[in-house]
Amino acid sequence: MKETISKAVFVVHGFKNLIPKDAFRPLNEGAVLLDVRDQAYVAFKKFDIPEILYCPHVELNAFLKHLPRSRTLIVADSVGLFSKEAMKTLNDAGFINIINLAGGIVEWEKDGLPVICDKNERLSGSCVCQLRPRERG
Repeated sequence: MKETISKAVFVVHGFKNLIPKDAFRPLNEGAVLLDVRDQAYVAFKKFDIPEILYCPHVELNAFLKHLPRSRTLIVADSVGLFSKEAMKTLNDAGFINIINLAGGIVEWEKDGLPVICDKNERLSGSCVCQLRPRERG
């Protein structure tokens, strides 16, 4: 798995990144996805992969003790804004086997990779970065 990852990884601002198509295989072969989106967004749409840990980026410091240090962590959010903050937090806490999912779940879905949607939840907003939960209707 590490060989597959190292060929596809690219570095931005000192952090390793993978595009969704290149992250899919490692996530199905033992890497763990750390989804740092807020619960409202997770409730609406989830990554459909074997192993995911959920922790909103604002709560990550308190969650660090629950993260596996011996496995590759691929950090994701909606579009890559908060995952960069999470990468810095993880790096500062001594995690070394971490990779950012470039483009988050938006690019994941654009690439045709599997997601699970809750048809009862709806989001609104004028752009991807401003999506917000709407009342159920």
